[in-house]
Amino acid sequence: MTPLEARLRADIATNGPIPVPRYMELCLTDPAHGYYMRGDPIGAGGDFVTAPEVSQMFGEIIGAWLMTMFFAMGSHPGTRLVELGPGRGTLMADILRVFALREDATSALEVVMVEASPALREKQAASLASWPGRKTWIGRLEDLPPGPMLLVGNEFLDALPIRQFVKMETGLHERGIGLGSDDALAFLPLSPIVHPDEIVTPPLNHGDIFERGEAACAAVRNIARRLGNRPGYALFIDYGYDAPGAGDTLQAVHDHKTTDPLSEPGLNDLTSHVCFGALREAARMMGAEALGPMSQAAFLSQLGISLRADALIKDAPTGRRAGIEADLARLVSPDQMGALFKAMTIWSPGLPVPPPFQETSTMGAGT
Repeated sequence: MTPLEARLRADIATNGPIPVPRYMELCLTDPAHGYYMRGDPIGAGGDFVTAPEVSQMFGEIIGAWLMTMFFAMGSHPGTRLVELGPGRGTLMADILRVFALREDATSALEVVMVEASPALREKQAASLASWPGRKTWIGRLEDLPPGPMLLVGNEFLDALPIRQFVKMETGLHERGIGLGSDDALAFLPLSPIVHPDEIVTPPLNHGDIFERGEAACAAVRNIARRLGNRPGYALFIDYGYDAPGAGDTLQAVHDHKTTDPLSEPGLNDLTSHVCFGALREAARMMGAEALGPMSQAAFLSQLGISLRADALIKDAPTGRRAGIEADLARLVSPDQMGALFKAMTIWSPGLPVPPPFQETSTMGAGT
């Protein structure tokens, strides 16, 4: 039993079951026992591998996109280049390698890393040690000062707590975690929703689970509000779906394998699939423009990742060329990351529609 599980069991025994978002919050960010507070979970020696760790091509393409948007919004001095949940700093290091090609871009930027984990902050600082410009770390998005902004969040929204609801004969109930008949942690229905009309759901059958990513929508509203007041662009890449529907997407990962979300609290990564349709609507309600999702494969391919791969292969030793091709396939192949992961953009009204989302601008959600 982990220390966090012992604490959870004691709290539940005293106060009753807790909602799913509270469980996720404690498992991931509890100061003493939270998963992200323990150390570095990324890479072959960790629990999962993100796209920036697969290949420099991913970050370089995003860096080129951000630089294009920087000049499209007017290349304002003091523009903040923000990353949410920066991991080891690999993505930002690749992005900044692109920005370093233009001195006028380099001198105008302040890099801001939104990171709560002290251990990961140290790794990020090491990754960005060669960047000559300003670098700042903050713990919360809410602490970001106003101003022109370029923002990227790769696999950030999926880790934010979600609410879950279950349809029962007695109505719609919020889902929580309590102690089951065997005295182990178990999913249990909480009290019925008093005003079910406040929770808009698709048609549900008995036993169906419905999820609401309220924390992700709140983060997007925060960003969209900022973009409504100052020029900027934001890019999110994550796994998810476009329209709300029934289904339980809460999952746990440990040592690159899925596991029970209720096992060993604090030792496993907890995530859920992102509802891009809800995020798009949240952004537009705050007055920002929003498009997506489009597949990661389409996003990267239309921005020229194959050309970048060809250039790397041309200059690489013979023994490395097959690895570059394999990395490209992992990022864009539909049976790997290409279809599961999707891209969405938010930007300030009056600025140009960002590429390659122009292709989807007449189609609403895109592909």
